[in-house]
Amino acid sequence: MNDIRLTPTREDKFAFGLWTIGHIGRDPFGDPTREPISPSDFVNGLDEVGAWGVSFHDDDLLPPGTSASERENIKKSFRKALDDTGIVVSMATTNLFTMPCFKDGAFTSNDPQVRKFAIQKVMNSIDVGAEFGAPTIVFWGGREGVEAAGSKYPLDALERYREAMNFLVGYVKDQGYRMKFAMEPKPNEPRGDTFLPTIGHTMAFIETLDDPSMVGLNPEVAHETMAGLSFYQGVAQAIWQKKLFHIDLNDQKIGRYDQDLRFGSEGIKDDFFLVRLLERTGYSGPKHFDSRPYRSEHGEGVWEFARNSMRNYLAFAAKAKAYDNDPKVKEAESLAGVDALANETIGKYSKALAEKLKAENFDYEQLAKRNYFNERLDQLAIDHIFGL
Repeated sequence: MNDIRLTPTREDKFAFGLWTIGHIGRDPFGDPTREPISPSDFVNGLDEVGAWGVSFHDDDLLPPGTSASERENIKKSFRKALDDTGIVVSMATTNLFTMPCFKDGAFTSNDPQVRKFAIQKVMNSIDVGAEFGAPTIVFWGGREGVEAAGSKYPLDALERYREAMNFLVGYVKDQGYRMKFAMEPKPNEPRGDTFLPTIGHTMAFIETLDDPSMVGLNPEVAHETMAGLSFYQGVAQAIWQKKLFHIDLNDQKIGRYDQDLRFGSEGIKDDFFLVRLLERTGYSGPKHFDSRPYRSEHGEGVWEFARNSMRNYLAFAAKAKAYDNDPKVKEAESLAGVDALANETIGKYSKALAEKLKAENFDYEQLAKRNYFNERLDQLAIDHIFGL
C-alpha cells in the first residue's frame, strides 16, 4: 500500500453535497445527533480534506422563508468561501420532496398548482445554480410515484414529467445558461413505487424529450443496488450511450432502504470494477459522494468520513491499474477472449453477407467445449482487491 497515492488532489474532482457531510444525523426514528455546518464552513472543511467541489440543494443553501437580505448575506458568505479556497460548485439541484405540498409528487402531482409551483421552484434553483457556475442541474424525483396504484394513471404521470423537463430545458436555453440536466433514478423511497426507477427506465424516458442531448444521467450506487442491479453494468451502459453527465458514489446493502453508506464499504467488487470503468473510459466529470456519516459521528468524525470516501476511490483506482498491468490478468483475458469481444462479429447488413453467413457450417458441439477461464479472472480480481 505504500506506493499507492491515497491523498486526493483537485485533479481528482472529488465533490460533496452540503447535505452529505453536513447531514445532522436525523433519521425516521431519531432526532439530530450533531450540529449543522454552515455552507461557508462546509466549503472551508472541504478545502482542508482536499476536495475539489461542492454541490447544493436550493434549500440547503437558502432555506425557505429567508428574507431577501438574508439570502444575499448567505450567498455573499458562500461566494467568499469559494473564492478563498478555490472550491468550485460542481452541481446544483432542487429539493422537491421536503415541503408538505409535495406529498403527492411535484412534476407528477395530481394538483396542477403544485406542478406549477414545482416548475417555478426549479427555475429559481437553476438561477442560483447559474449564479455560482454550476454546470449541471440534477433532478431526483423522490416524490414522483405512488403508494396507491390507482391514484395516478402512469401514462399521464409520465406525460406531465416530460412536459416539466421539456419546459425547463427551454428555460435554460432561453436564459443562455451553460448547463445541462442529469436525472437521478431510484426504485422506491420515499414513495412506495417511483416513476423512472432505474438507469434503463430513465435513459428510455430521456430519448422521448424534445432535446435529449440536454439531458443525461446522475446514477447513484445505492439506488441501483436497492433494485438488486449491478451499478457497474448500469454505468457502463450510460457511458456507452454517452449519457453519464454526473455520478453519485456511496454504498448500499442489497434489499435495504437507501443507506448512503461510505463508498467502498459494502459492494467492494462492484466498486472495484466501477472505478476501473471510470478510469479506463476517461470519465472527466465530478466524482460526487452522496453519502452521510454514521449518526454516531460528530466533529472530526464526519470529516474522517469524507477523507475515507476519497481514499477508497483512490485505492480502487490504484488496484485497478495494477490489475490491468498484471501479466497473469492479461493471459487470463486472452484465454477468456476478452479482447475478441471488441472485434466486429460480421459488420453491417448486406444481402451478400447474410447469404454467406447462412452457408457457413458451425460445429456447435466443438464450440461448446471451449473453456473461458472466468473462474481464473474472477479470482485474480479478488487477489488484487485483497492485495494477495
